[in-house]
Amino acid sequence: MSEVKLTASIRTEFGKGAARKIRRDAQIPAVLYGHGTDPVHLTLPGHDTAMALRTPNVLLSLDIEGKGSELAIPKAAQRDPLKGFLEHVDLLLVKRGEKVTVEVPVVAEGELAAGGNLLEHVLNTLSVEAEATHLPESVTVSVEGLEAGASVLAQDIDLPKGITLVTEGDAVVLQVLAAQAEEPAAEGETAAAEGAEA
Repeated sequence: MSEVKLTASIRTEFGKGAARKIRRDAQIPAVLYGHGTDPVHLTLPGHDTAMALRTPNVLLSLDIEGKGSELAIPKAAQRDPLKGFLEHVDLLLVKRGEKVTVEVPVVAEGELAAGGNLLEHVLNTLSVEAEATHLPESVTVSVEGLEAGASVLAQDIDLPKGITLVTEGDAVVLQVLAAQAEEPAAEGETAAAEGAEA
């Protein structure tokens, strides 16, 4: 997992007006917290931060003016509900070698058994514990040849070395559903449909 370096500045103005001004300047307001320290209010570069957050559980190396360098992972990102741009980011302060719990996306690969079955993602993410500097971007699960009625439990998923499952082991992550056969239309509905076409 690679580190993304971002230059951050300390924020001294707060409130909605100040946050709007920051966003107008193509930057993003953020808060860095953790390790029992007081929260640090930051301003991050907008485009670079948005690009970095495209990678789940990205490790950020923050060069904070006057405070030196800190490592952090994103904990929460608020987006505009209509336009989707970042409005605010919560960052968790981490140290090298420290274990943290994060949500990791589940990616299914392979073809289900023939028959038009459907794969349902019961859980889109798994909660895992890993070293802060070695967080997985995703977990891949093979669904090759699975038939209707089959399911994959959290404990059945092979995790990379050094990653510990936090999600309950018996939680269903993926399940295969039988294809739904279309019910034949009632005779009255068919006649009405044919009459509508004429």
